[in-house]
Amino acid sequence: MNQNQIKQLLSKYSGDSSSLLFSPGSQDGWWMELSLAESYRPMIDEIRLEAEQLLTQPAPDLSFSLFRIFGESGSRLEYERVYFIMRKRLNTFTLMSLLEPEREDYVEALQETIWSVCNEYTWCLPAHAGTTVETTQTAQYSLDNYLGAIQGNASVIDLFAAETGFALSEVLRLMENRLPLLLRNRITHEIYRRIFWPYLHQGPFTWETATHNWAAVCAGSIGSAALHMMKDEDDLAKILERVLGTLDSYLEGFEEDGATTEGYGYWYYGFGFFVFFADLLKKRTAGCLNLFSNEKIHRIALFQQKCFMTGSSVVNFSDSMPESHIHMGLTHYLNRIYPDVVIPDMALRTSYTEDHCNRWATALRNILWFQPDKASLGEPWGQATYYLNDAEWLISRYANDEGVFCFAAKGGHNNEPHNHNDVGHFIMNAQGETFLADLGSGMYTKSYFGAERYSYLCNGSQGHSVPIINGHLQKEGAAHRAEVLNVALEKDRESMRLNLAAAYEDETLLSLERSFTWCKKEHPILLLEDSYQFSEVPEGIVERFVTCLEPDLSGESIVIPGKEQRLTIGYDHHTLQPHVQSLEFTDHFGVVKEVFAIDFTLLQPEKICKIQLSFQFE
Repeated sequence: MNQNQIKQLLSKYSGDSSSLLFSPGSQDGWWMELSLAESYRPMIDEIRLEAEQLLTQPAPDLSFSLFRIFGESGSRLEYERVYFIMRKRLNTFTLMSLLEPEREDYVEALQETIWSVCNEYTWCLPAHAGTTVETTQTAQYSLDNYLGAIQGNASVIDLFAAETGFALSEVLRLMENRLPLLLRNRITHEIYRRIFWPYLHQGPFTWETATHNWAAVCAGSIGSAALHMMKDEDDLAKILERVLGTLDSYLEGFEEDGATTEGYGYWYYGFGFFVFFADLLKKRTAGCLNLFSNEKIHRIALFQQKCFMTGSSVVNFSDSMPESHIHMGLTHYLNRIYPDVVIPDMALRTSYTEDHCNRWATALRNILWFQPDKASLGEPWGQATYYLNDAEWLISRYANDEGVFCFAAKGGHNNEPHNHNDVGHFIMNAQGETFLADLGSGMYTKSYFGAERYSYLCNGSQGHSVPIINGHLQKEGAAHRAEVLNVALEKDRESMRLNLAAAYEDETLLSLERSFTWCKKEHPILLLEDSYQFSEVPEGIVERFVTCLEPDLSGESIVIPGKEQRLTIGYDHHTLQPHVQSLEFTDHFGVVKEVFAIDFTLLQPEKICKIQLSFQFE
């Protein structure tokens, strides 16, 4: 839609921007009822406990020494820990000022936090702001060019700058009557200086045509802030036209199956901000611009329930966490629009402090959109099988009297968003415990997203359950992909057959067919068969399987012991020699973890050879 069409729809709205979150006059009463409601007590207690702790702690300083660490060493954690503490303070003191308006100490702490956030050199993270003119050029000012030059550090809009603008716009709307005029004006000035002005005058930004989470988070945040802040409908329509164009690009990143190969964590992140914006837009246009009427949005909304194995265990292909909880506010909202969105067990609710980035929009809507009557409807993930045709993911949850057993495998290619070289990789989980694992996202650094990306264990194929052929690992790039040969979904058995040869740069490898057969019985069995064809006798073939549990090689079979189940790997002792390596990788939070690679070496490789293994839970 062009801005003239958008402006016509904006004119149909009879309210004002302060009522986009609440109907006029209802806000104070809603917060009072909330503070007394028993069904909200666990959430409120988490916020209150965090607030009391933060009141005893001085606000940290986003110092120059912290800012320059990324440029000097590539490490992100030092600056980001402090940055996200400041967002936690903003969220917590705002929420408690609304829940307990009689507490002046909360309001005072909030005012100091707002002032500090407005004083930050940049709202971007150093990892995203390292190429601004301040860091790459000597300043050359004159009185004629100074007006443009003072935009300076506001010339970059990243995920977190956009989120901060969105957060402050809602804090202003919610606390408007309780903030001093100076702070209200300061918030408005900084949002225009750091977000709206550069968005319209210093773009376009690379994320405006992206097909991944950056497009939804940045554009959705900017659009949401504009809906809250802008009174001039010409200006607002101009912003919304750009935002809607970027969200079209974001949706192009999803195929017809509604999946994102970025993984579950980035589904929530990007799609969450899409939903936050779409909700505000629908209200501001009196329902005329309803993005939820698109059937593709419906399919994307169903992705969450397809990503979980048992409990909080996630099918975590790409840069995703192996464990995750559910943002119940978003889930309840989507269920209200699309009743086939599953509401999971309340035990999976994300706690207030679980989001290490402390995203305001999520924290607010986990309360605002939570529906107590839906909470009692939540159940454990049910038995289900999904084949996501475009992502080429097969996911199976199977339940019987022995427990819940899960298997997931992927085809795809090695140039996916947040890519790992993992074509043909698979995961096995039982009773919430993962026996064959995907390591998920490592610690984000400069080199993690640079030329060294696939030297990281969690990103390269060396950290996945795929073969190593003639010493070769899989290669990155869209050409290095799987060919799906067959998928069959039956009542008691599911199978998937892939040709993985293109994933490797080995001229002698003519074909590599990997077949998975998932037999759903009392003690489920996965049969894996790899069939190789070479133009000459290979030097060596190693079948690698990755686990976070220490394997036992003392018996006839290899056993991976768990708390309630164990996984037994059966193999031909005459053709395969097993060996276990202890490996280390640094997880997303900087914690070094030990993992294990079970390597089966083919003893006598031939030009045409077949390797069979069985994996059985018991």
